[in-house]
Amino acid sequence: MEHQNERIKALDILRGLTIILMIIVNDPGSWDSVYSPLLHASWNGFTPTDFVFPNFVFIVGVSIVLAFNKTMQYGAPSSQLVKKTFIRTLKIYALGVFLWVFPEFDFSRIRWVGVLQRIALVYFVCALLFIYFRQLRFLWVASGLVLFYWVIMVAIPMPGIGFSDLSAPEMNWAHLIDSFIVPGHLYQTTWDPEGFFSTLPAIATGIFGMVAGQELLKKRTMEQKLVTLFVYGTLLFFAGVIISWTFPINKNLWSSSFTCLTAGLSTLLLALAIYVIDVLKKERFLSIAHYFGMNSIFAYALSSILVSVFYSDRFLGVRLNGLFMDSLTAIGLSDKFVSLLYALLYVGIILIPTYILYRKKIFLKL
Repeated sequence: MEHQNERIKALDILRGLTIILMIIVNDPGSWDSVYSPLLHASWNGFTPTDFVFPNFVFIVGVSIVLAFNKTMQYGAPSSQLVKKTFIRTLKIYALGVFLWVFPEFDFSRIRWVGVLQRIALVYFVCALLFIYFRQLRFLWVASGLVLFYWVIMVAIPMPGIGFSDLSAPEMNWAHLIDSFIVPGHLYQTTWDPEGFFSTLPAIATGIFGMVAGQELLKKRTMEQKLVTLFVYGTLLFFAGVIISWTFPINKNLWSSSFTCLTAGLSTLLLALAIYVIDVLKKERFLSIAHYFGMNSIFAYALSSILVSVFYSDRFLGVRLNGLFMDSLTAIGLSDKFVSLLYALLYVGIILIPTYILYRKKIFLKL
């Protein structure tokens, strides 16, 4: 584990676990029957589900540092890396737009923001930062973004309105700014949880991941690195708690408290995973997550595309999720349990092609 170019298996497995959780959360048997931990907080607040997306964004930041550092060591010029970054950003962004319009292709309702679109923007900014400012103190950059967003959202009154009402979706700077700069369809009709302005703190999440990645590159023992990550993660977590006293934890706004708290949790989880998987070599029961982690965007995209088959009667003439729910609840099983079981079976469907790709050593990278 001391060689800087050695792949950290824990990172791939964490990425895979995150994608699996995304699929479980996004694809229940019925949205009317979901266990509360598998639902997002309606507005202010925090549930385990709210941690999934920022954890993936954090992993993007860690991966950029490890992958680009390796490429740079082989002498790749900056211009080549920038071109690669730009093309990959466009591909991820375009895939996000495609998944939104599929299968109706109603271009009058294009949603220009979304999960993959936000990942693309975070990747683009973080990659450019690492290419051109490798020695920059990224912790200060991320902290600056968190502070800037915090001040704007809490301390600066809006014209003709006053200070942000952080208890409502439509009375804050994020909504006001996005209403001017976000074109097309909005996820919640009048506002969007993946708007452009709230992508600023999401970029900070990616940069916090880059800080963790830089720590993993240092010429120190793995034990020293893990201790540093533990301290770093703990400080970030408590920073999020303190900020929440004035700026509530809120995934929809990607609030500054949410940014720090989730980045802290991600750092602690990364340190634990590295210790268990890469140091103790206890990954025996996590192989499925590894399959997903090595083809994460493919697995996520496939799960979105197959919704038109498994949640619609468009192709098979019957809604498989409805048939599944009705059949098992009819024999006395809990509706929420059946809904979760359907989500797990859906993960199993996505696992089949993901496993085949893994066995054939085919890793689809946009």
